[in-house]
Amino acid sequence: MSQTPIIDWTRVAELREEVGPEDFYEVVAVFFEETGAAVAALSAAPAGEIRMQLHFLKGSARNLGFAEMARLCEAGERMAARGEAVPVDRILACYDAARATFGAEVGDRLAA
Repeated sequence: MSQTPIIDWTRVAELREEVGPEDFYEVVAVFFEETGAAVAALSAAPAGEIRMQLHFLKGSARNLGFAEMARLCEAGERMAARGEAVPVDRILACYDAARATFGAEVGDRLAA
């Protein structure tokens, strides 16, 4: 089992500082809009496109602090490059869990 936290709250706080508290939730909304579409397309992506989708998701996940998802996408990229099957269901489940955790905890985590 991975030691990677599902959310890197330090990164979330850094992003909030980078964009400013007033724009933070707008950035989060854009993240969920863009990654939601990419995650939905991931399970139907042809083998030739899955690596590109995973690369996008990895970068987006890292930017918002979705650490475990970024790790899984990076591993999936390597698997896709080798022609191996990528555990897309695991990535989708991680996204759902990270999104739920983020939504439940972000207010308290950033209030401190």
